[in-house]
Amino acid sequence: MNHTISISKKFEFSASHRYWRDEWSEEENRRHFGQSTSPYGHGHNYELHVTVRGKIDPLTGMIINLTELKKFVNEVLEEFDHKFLNLDTPYFKDKLPTTENIGIILYKLIADRLKALPGITLHKLRLYEKRDLYVDVWRSE
Repeated sequence: MNHTISISKKFEFSASHRYWRDEWSEEENRRHFGQSTSPYGHGHNYELHVTVRGKIDPLTGMIINLTELKKFVNEVLEEFDHKFLNLDTPYFKDKLPTTENIGIILYKLIADRLKALPGITLHKLRLYEKRDLYVDVWRSE
């Protein structure tokens, strides 16, 4: 029997961000985003769970070499780690760096990198902003 397996790996990175819409007044920004409007931003120690899917290689007994997975994901996270996301990355020039948007962008970047590995797909990404707040991102059908 040929099983499809998923395996997950946890990664960590630190980043800061600010919620602010230039077209809104300060009052409207504060009403929607509260303390997250500080011009200095605020930071998080993010936890990222990356789940990939594939078939078990009969020679290695694995669906993916975790060293390869770490390499691909860490290449993506270098663009985010210890960055002020609003200014230091190109991804948030036209959108707020919410947990949802960060998750979607990370999903796309990691999925694109994993295309280099035949038979492996990014199944799910879970991004924790803090212990009690996370988003799950799956591929849209």
